Amino acid sequence: MSSAFLKNETADAPVVIPARAPLPPGTTNYVTPRGLSLLRAELTDLETQHARVQTDTPEENERMRQLALLNGQIGNLNQRIASARVVDPKNQPHDEVRFGATVTLHTHSGKKAGEERRFTVVGVDEADASHGRVAFTAPIARTLQGKRAGDTITLRTMKGEEIMAIIAITYDTE
Repeated sequence: MSSAFLKNETADAPVVIPARAPLPPGTTNYVTPRGLSLLRAELTDLETQHARVQTDTPEENERMRQLALLNGQIGNLNQRIASARVVDPKNQPHDEVRFGATVTLHTHSGKKAGEERRFTVVGVDEADASHGRVAFTAPIARTLQGKRAGDTITLRTMKGEEIMAIIAITYDTE
């Protein structure tokens, strides 16, 4: 039987801290105001969990493992928050794609020809493609950078090339 199916954790086994979304080395950690708010809320949640584990976990080894995990996650999150550089959409040029832009594209070629797609360019921690938020480090965001409504782009994907036209650029200025 594979050891993956056995619970063989010992008290001295190393604690594995889940990695945050990757930010390429030397890349500024741009965040939207919403993104910074989400990071701070996550930190508050982790600190609450930390306090709960200290008081509600009677078994010493388990408490120490959980606290080590939470301390690592809090440390990583504090580093991410400290390096965050907020970009306010109000200060972006509203006629071109920049960080914080919501872009509507019309696909001209490929399997999705005729479809419209809409997404917002956000920070790596806020990215969630299923909700239309794409990290500024993603290939499509990098390709669109600086483009204007009416411009056409070619995106190379694993499934081939897609030709898309930018039909709208908006910024959430709330």
